Amino acid sequence: MTFLKGLYASILGCSIICLLSISGKLLQAQEVELMILGTVQDAGAPQVGCLKSCCLRLQNNPDSTLKVVSLGLIDRVNQETYLFEATPDFSSQTYLLNRYSNFGNGNFLPDGIFLTHAHIGHYTGLMYLGKETLNAAKATVFAMPKMKNYLETNGPWSQLVTNQNIAIKPLSTNQKLSLTNKIAVIPFTVPHRDEFSETVGYKIIGPNKSALFIPDIDKWEKWETDITDLIKEVDYAFIDATFYDAAEINNRDISEIPHPFVIESMALFQGLSDSQKAKVYFIHMNHTNPALDATSAASIEIEKQGFNVARYMQNFSL
Repeated sequence: MTFLKGLYASILGCSIICLLSISGKLLQAQEVELMILGTVQDAGAPQVGCLKSCCLRLQNNPDSTLKVVSLGLIDRVNQETYLFEATPDFSSQTYLLNRYSNFGNGNFLPDGIFLTHAHIGHYTGLMYLGKETLNAAKATVFAMPKMKNYLETNGPWSQLVTNQNIAIKPLSTNQKLSLTNKIAVIPFTVPHRDEFSETVGYKIIGPNKSALFIPDIDKWEKWETDITDLIKEVDYAFIDATFYDAAEINNRDISEIPHPFVIESMALFQGLSDSQKAKVYFIHMNHTNPALDATSAASIEIEKQGFNVARYMQNFSL
């Protein structure tokens, strides 16, 4: 995996996209890989109505790397891409995925979009597929039964179905879906606020490695599955890090926001070996989460304990 800093294309007539690392070394694209397209909680950063220093700083000095949580999946052998989450940053995220994959097949949109649940940061990007914008033709959207029904029976999303801007493909809990001969996905339900749909995480399987993607979940003890066992089964685990600890939400009732704090997750994972801890990448961080800043004491502590914080445009070989 490599932290990517920039994209450069069509240099001296070359159509191949070159990726530049922090050290300036040109990177070779992997056969199958995941790419971090966003790391922030649903409402982004800065967040509307926030007058704290974390947001005022960003209002005056915007940071284009603070995108809402999303992953891109690339199969270079079969020349297919998939997007996990349709966020409010859908436009820039699909552009980046398309430019980085650089298949030259004319497909601006990914070959499929996987949704986790019906909260604003995870599905509202579908609006950009409607007639007011792209007016897409049967863009493939993968959704669980309640999510599928919600999109089909509630406007304005139902208009996307009626106008055939999207074609919804059903998913089933714990049922493996092979996308190509190189990649597969397994959805599984997790406890969360399910006002309009179920909430799912995904196991993403490549030819050599696999990853967990659980951007939203309630406290780990509410889940019948042992998260530490799942971490041992995969090579990477991108998990909910909405809040670092309780200090950052002193004006909210924590019973209304039952995410696992990062400090709680780290305590729970202390029994893992160093190699198992290194699989963990905290993602989906609220605008108040100090770990958004790679130089913060929180980020340093996370790394000191053997874990990682997901960063925009990191890529991971599968």
